[in-house]
Amino acid sequence: MTPEGPRVRFAPSPTGDLHVGGARTALFNWLFARQHHGTLILRLEDTDAVRSTEEFERNLLEDLDWLSLSWDEGPGVGGPFGPYRQSERLPLYRSALDRLLRDGLVYPCYCTDEELEDERASQLARGRPPRYSGRCRDLSVSECRRLEDGGRRPAYRFRVHSGEIVFEDLIRGTMRFHAGDIGDFIIVRSNGLPAYQFAVVIDDHAMQVSHVIRGEDHLSNTALQLCLYKALGYPPPVFAHHGLVLGEDRAKLSKRHGSTSVRQFRKRGFLPEAFVNYLALLGHSPGGGRDVMNREELIASFDLTHAGKGGAVFDEPKLRWLNGQYLRQCEAELLADRIRPFMEKTGALPRTMPSRENLSGIMEILRDNLATLDDA
Repeated sequence: MTPEGPRVRFAPSPTGDLHVGGARTALFNWLFARQHHGTLILRLEDTDAVRSTEEFERNLLEDLDWLSLSWDEGPGVGGPFGPYRQSERLPLYRSALDRLLRDGLVYPCYCTDEELEDERASQLARGRPPRYSGRCRDLSVSECRRLEDGGRRPAYRFRVHSGEIVFEDLIRGTMRFHAGDIGDFIIVRSNGLPAYQFAVVIDDHAMQVSHVIRGEDHLSNTALQLCLYKALGYPPPVFAHHGLVLGEDRAKLSKRHGSTSVRQFRKRGFLPEAFVNYLALLGHSPGGGRDVMNREELIASFDLTHAGKGGAVFDEPKLRWLNGQYLRQCEAELLADRIRPFMEKTGALPRTMPSRENLSGIMEILRDNLATLDDA
């Protein structure tokens, strides 16, 4: 860690609503930063121009604000290492690409999607793991010119050398990958936009990120990114890969399991403090056997090494129970203010709604029977 404390980041793509798993990763980063008096960066990875929208970005920021997961640098806050949207950082990626090209560590690839899919299918049919064959690895200048004259625009691939890729994970211990199993990977697409693996390394280095805390589905990405850190001469951050959020069938939580986004749980009447409390305990054991914990207690008890290697099953009945505990602790007047929008949603006209004082009295009577605000 730096003398100023760790620098961590939450870097979502605004291509959909904030998933429960993403919110949990954001929370783990927030807890780690607050416990160690560090900095939380919010960076928007919005280079997918087709799927990224302003509405999804707005919803994402609203959901993080609802959870009270404040960030120290990022959109709406600023900071010394902006801009904090990848779409505004393209010159940085171009500069890094030019450097790798000069060093002979990257080469142009003219393979079409169809050719790559055929190659992949052929490898699978032969019982081999799919990886790029390297057919464009040693093209001459004249061959490149001929392909470009024929209308092909190159992507750029990183040359992966043989050897073992080893790193220490704060949660999983020593991790090992064989470079030969990876294959040369794309760092810049044929449309000129950076691939995830490339942009994230450039940004994490430029923003002085010291710890990368994310889901275990990024483990193989870390191996690729370490190749780039080495090639660029950047010191890598410390990595920690926690388990994923799972459905009852122990498959990754998805729409077929029901509600999966923070926004859906908001609309169903869950309280943000209860939701944060539940996510902090999901796959993380702070010790003491307690379930109801306020933010200060969650910060003090958070231990990244106890975040859990295995996936954590999302237990909605447990969330409903915990939400009920918070409803019972909530002051009647505040509960009345929170529940009013849900009563209005039922179709009651404003003139038929009880006064705040009367509604507070009703809440004193009813709240022991409520699990969510929508139960009123």
